[in-house]
Amino acid sequence: MTGRETRLSTCLWCGRPVPEIGTGRRRRYCRQSCRQRAYEQRSSTRRAGLPEDAVVLTAAEVEALADRAFRLRCAAEDVATAVAEDAGRDELTALCRDLLDLARDAERLR
Repeated sequence: MTGRETRLSTCLWCGRPVPEIGTGRRRRYCRQSCRQRAYEQRSSTRRAGLPEDAVVLTAAEVEALADRAFRLRCAAEDVATAVAEDAGRDELTALCRDLLDLARDAERLR
């Protein structure tokens, strides 16, 4: 890889893309605020005596994550039903596109 190529990774806090340009250590967060939130979480879990790799989510974050997982499952069921009913290529393509969008959204923890 040359110094001008772009690598793409995801933010360890929010899951957004983090473009990396050039050489050197890879960035782990998309912006300073995500880096700060991650530091605050590491500090609070350490003070609470939780394992270092513990993930602490609010009730609202858990509810949102469960909602995204439910929508993803429903979309997968829609694809399975369409396949069982011999749906056309255009319909399957649209359903698969929706399924992929929901899967990407479900990957986010926050």
